[in-house]
Amino acid sequence: MPEKTRATRTRSTMWRRTLAAGVVLAATGSVLAASPHPAQAALPTQSIADPVHYWNDVLQGVFRQVEGGPVPMARAAAMMNGAIYDAESSYQAKWKGPMTSAAYIHAEAYAGWVQGPDEEERVIGRTAYNILLNLYGVNRPNKNAPDFTAYLDKRFEERFGSKPTSGDLLDITIVSGMVNQMMNLRANDGSDDASSYTSENTRPGAWRPTGTYPDMPDPKCATDGNAVNPAWGLVKPFSLSSGSQFRPTTLAQYGSYENLVASPEYKAQVEAVRTAGAAAPTAATPVINRTADQYNAAWFWANDNDGTYKPPGHMLQATREVSKARGLSTYANARLFALVSIALADTGIAVRDAKFATPIDLWRPVSAIREGGLDPQWKPLLKNNDGVNVNPCFPAYVSGHASFGAAWAGIMKRYFKTDNIAFDLTTDDKNAPVKQRHFTSFSAAAKEDADSRVWLGVHFPWDATDGLILGDKVAEQVFSTKLRAL
Repeated sequence: MPEKTRATRTRSTMWRRTLAAGVVLAATGSVLAASPHPAQAALPTQSIADPVHYWNDVLQGVFRQVEGGPVPMARAAAMMNGAIYDAESSYQAKWKGPMTSAAYIHAEAYAGWVQGPDEEERVIGRTAYNILLNLYGVNRPNKNAPDFTAYLDKRFEERFGSKPTSGDLLDITIVSGMVNQMMNLRANDGSDDASSYTSENTRPGAWRPTGTYPDMPDPKCATDGNAVNPAWGLVKPFSLSSGSQFRPTTLAQYGSYENLVASPEYKAQVEAVRTAGAAAPTAATPVINRTADQYNAAWFWANDNDGTYKPPGHMLQATREVSKARGLSTYANARLFALVSIALADTGIAVRDAKFATPIDLWRPVSAIREGGLDPQWKPLLKNNDGVNVNPCFPAYVSGHASFGAAWAGIMKRYFKTDNIAFDLTTDDKNAPVKQRHFTSFSAAAKEDADSRVWLGVHFPWDATDGLILGDKVAEQVFSTKLRAL
């Protein structure tokens, strides 16, 4: 029997078992089965990592395997970590006393007489697993996308030493409620809009696919239809009123592509990235103004290629590294990861609004430099897994990396009540010559992340500068309105 069919039938059997027990779960695709008695087995001894860290590692494992842009990944992180936080808050309300911060959707002191073994772990793990099953597993909305059920089941069994279909009374008393309320909240949020994009590629300054240059072939960016997530600026945010709430205005002041490319400011932007972001010297660009450390930083922050955890995963890893170094509790971790993830998700939506929903969809530096007549041989430093120089397949303004980094830094400095904390971060990018870098503040890390996009040759300086401003505005909105301290 095929693995997918067998998994589906197993879950259907467990669903019928739940109904036979007289318990009806909301119809959201939740498949964790109920048992008349709570699970009694303790966790395997090797399962010692914080559960919030563990399930974010599981999520990053999916990110490394799934293709596509970073914005849907940020949405998935917000859904999983938001549900984890509400589940953990419910556990706190039940067994540990009053909650110290507000729930994202809803938390409750669920039914139960005696706390079971590893109950906090089970509440978090079973909630996280079920959210991921709805996003990437057997219940995923897009059946044409890869099915990660086998991977999720394997990671669940590694953590608990039992199969996810083994059943747990917590599925009935709290887990199903946490999963259902998140899935219901995000249903019909616009994330399934697969509208295609049509560029104005006959106009200088307007974005066009960059994979058509003969010396830089990229089949993933050869047509307008390859543009990644062009409708995501209209997705319902997690905290913002809309994706356009903090829309940057630098390009809007020029009014048209013609005015933009004729301006001295634009010409200075092009010249800055031409000399700092080139892959190698050319006859027209004989000198590259990029230091060895800037080269290292460019690749450290990249994580553009499939096979990496992409920018949202990098920010989750950075959160984990800072959290672990500072010894945060599970409850504190649940809140911090939820805040970071919600900020990343809304930042991704805001960035897509700026890229695709404004009058000027700015072309990439390679188009500006080559088609502007400055250097027909110029290539950006960024390369794909095949060693071909490439560009992300969407407009340049604003930088997603810069915005994600600023949103992360904005949450971290507000959460810890200071910006000036020293920490080390690592990277997932295989091309990075240096795998670990040291920073003395969250803002310094975000600034280097933003600047790295210019050094990588795929962004203009104002993409990075305005991305930093956008990300911090989103962070302020999230921190001041969601999961507030009680």
